[in-house]
Order: sequence, then C-alpha cells, then structure tokens
Amino acid sequence: MSPINVKDRDALIAALLPAVREAGRLEMAHFTQGVTIERKADRSPVTVADREAEAVLLKALAEIAPDVPIVAEEAIGAGGACVYAPRFFLVDALDGTRLFISGKPEFSINIALIEDGRPLFGLIFLPPSERLFVTRSDGRAHQARLECSGAGAIPDVKFTPIATRMPNLAALSAFNSRGAGGASANLLATLKVLDVRPLGSSMKFCLIAAGEGDLYARFGETCEWDTAAGQAILEAAGGSVTALDGTALTYGHYERGFRNPYFVAWARQPLWRDNERLPLPGA
Repeated sequence: MSPINVKDRDALIAALLPAVREAGRLEMAHFTQGVTIERKADRSPVTVADREAEAVLLKALAEIAPDVPIVAEEAIGAGGACVYAPRFFLVDALDGTRLFISGKPEFSINIALIEDGRPLFGLIFLPPSERLFVTRSDGRAHQARLECSGAGAIPDVKFTPIATRMPNLAALSAFNSRGAGGASANLLATLKVLDVRPLGSSMKFCLIAAGEGDLYARFGETCEWDTAAGQAILEAAGGSVTALDGTALTYGHYERGFRNPYFVAWARQPLWRDNERLPLPGA
C-alpha cells in the first residue's frame, strides 16, 4: 500500500476500508464464537479482539500515512509513549469492550485524524449492523453499508449524506451510556427531555448525526479515542460537542492521559442561553 495525502478525505477512506472491514470481521468472529478477556494495568477489561483489530488498523495506518503519529487505546494502555504532535490519528479499535464482553451488539471501530487539536476527519464502523459513518472530502458526513464478512477487493460503497435534525424542544430525545450511568437528572430536567435511550459506544454520535436523536450527555470518564471520530462526524452533519462551559472538545491532551472533560453532544448548537452554564452533576 502506498502513502496517500491524508488531506484528501475520500482517498483516506478508500485506503482505510480494507483494514476496517478486516478488523470488523475479526471482532464479529470473536463476538459470535467466544470472547477471551484479559486485564490492563488499570484493571479495565480488554479482549483478544481489541488487540487483533488494533494491530490490523495500526499496520494499515503506518502504510497509508507513515509520517503521521498514531495514538491508539491499547498501545497507550500497554505503556506506549506519546508526545504532542500537531497532526495525529486517534484510534479505538473496539469501542464498547464491556458491551462486547456481555454480548450486546453495541460496539464500534473509531478512527479520527486530529489537526491542531481539532478532529477534522472521522470514521466509525459498527460491525454488528455493518453501518459505516465518515466525513468526506465535500465536508459533509455520510453513511454507507460495509459488509465485513466479504473478502477480496472492497466493492463500490454507496455513500449517502446525513444531517442532524432540528430539535423539537417539546419532545427532546437523548441517548445515554450503558457503562457509566445516564445523563445528569438535572440536565434532563432542565431541558425537559421526554425520551432517554441507553446505548453503547460511539453509536450515539452516529445516530444523532443521522437525525435519530437530539443529544447525548456524558458526565463520567471518557478518553479522546472514545469521542474524536464521533465529534468529527457529528460536526460535519450540523451538530456540536461541547464541554459544560460551551466550548468545543479539543484533542491531544497527553498531559492528562487523553481524558476528556464532561461533555454534551448536540444535534445542533447547545440548548441553553449564551450566559447560562449547564447544571453540574449532582448540583
């Protein structure tokens, strides 16, 4: 595989798809045949599928863009060193490991390209449903179907543009995380959210980007590889991802272990007044 210009988003997608499909195929094989669980240094779970899928993606990225550093969850978890770079890839080869282990088909493959702290390219693949979400060269978010059971050359992928919906303030729909509880009751009450759906992994960003929800609040620990690709896709679809003070999430914070602050993903812009701050959890 020859190196490409990563500024050409369509070329980057085309170069990544074989590895993404292979990583998805490996994950589905483990998911259906049995999951081997290990423990990281911090005692959080990791599976053979996490490691195998990450290896496939890292090999492809090293060939596609050998001069662009890569920050990948399992490599960092294993003690890999990382220093700040203005441009780098963020990779979570299996987002939603705990759900994967428990047999819930709510896991994803996340790849983002960060430039000067901003996620300017995102790719998320959902192997169980074979749904693919990307940011393309036209600056928009798109979805497509990618069969991960196939072999050989990738067939023509039919991309369809997606866009967020205008929130109905009288009937807001929110997603929350299965793994770390729901959005703050204060936030839900403040915004008068009527419907809350628990969902795992980066699927939440994708569904909001596709017009299937209005917000996702996370008042618990996440890392940059959990959110960067989703943020890129959601912003390209018309949405936003902000910390509780209304500022957009930024990336490359190796000094804090790549951990995010609390945040909310919105279908459009934040749903509060310019001079108002979101209610803090437990406030």
